[in-house]
Amino acid sequence: MLITYLLFVAGFGLLIGGAHALVSGASSIGLKLKVPQMVMGLTVVALGTSLPELMVNIFASIQGNMNLAIGNVLGSNITNTLLVVGASALIVPIHMGRKTLTKDIPFSIFALLVLFMLANDWIFGRANVIGRVDGIILILLLGYFVFSLIKKEEAVDPVNDELKAYSYLLSVVYIMIGSVGLYFGGKWIVDGALDIARVIGISETAMGLTLVSGATSLPELVTSIIASRKNNADMALGNALGSNVMNILLVLGVTAIIRPIPFVVHLNVEIGLVFLAALLLLVFAKTGRTKNTLNRMEGMLLVLLYFAFIYFSVIYQ
Repeated sequence: MLITYLLFVAGFGLLIGGAHALVSGASSIGLKLKVPQMVMGLTVVALGTSLPELMVNIFASIQGNMNLAIGNVLGSNITNTLLVVGASALIVPIHMGRKTLTKDIPFSIFALLVLFMLANDWIFGRANVIGRVDGIILILLLGYFVFSLIKKEEAVDPVNDELKAYSYLLSVVYIMIGSVGLYFGGKWIVDGALDIARVIGISETAMGLTLVSGATSLPELVTSIIASRKNNADMALGNALGSNVMNILLVLGVTAIIRPIPFVVHLNVEIGLVFLAALLLLVFAKTGRTKNTLNRMEGMLLVLLYFAFIYFSVIYQ
């Protein structure tokens, strides 16, 4: 059992490191092929923060552990909105730009509402399943979302200093190393999560909502904290919201295509919490002492809500 725990912990390091290596290699090849940096930022780089969730869900789907898969996505979105954004605001108050208020937050809410409608088939007198057709709908929405951002050239700055071009050989090596890290990291995490859930007596859903989702959200947390420390807090907010959209449209879309996801009605509480968190951001922006700014007190409230969510998830799932 000890080896399972060790591999579980090591899996997160492999998963996050593998995602970074794969993104570095893929973006390097894109730059050498003269792909615009803006397009790279919207595709390969944006995908990087959701690769951990995607790999965990792929392995969970293949093994038939769908409760872990849906819990991972919803838990990651709650972590992004409450912990990542809240912790970033604790470091530096986040000024929300016009694009964040009029496009990023509304589209993240729209993606959540689409998920609610696709998951709650009981409304139409059917069993609650996010099926393969639903997965295709989510992927198509993602394509529209990315295309619209590229067309309007709004999502990222045309010059991204973090993208570096290496030789083709080194780029391929990065991609291969990253792929291996993602494979073993994802497998070890899923295997370990299932064993740990059985030992401590919590459900797969609770495991996905708490420990797994929290760890797979580490890239977003680290990226956002670094952005806040560099006084680029609005980037921290955009990073978290963008990851939420990718989790719903890409991660859940791919998961559902691999294997339909049974949806338990009580998970609407988690969907409602993500929805509430997004609405809170809008309310804070309009009612705070400083207009369009998420201050430290409001950030603290978001963080406290996150820990309350962790507590109730473990106790009541």
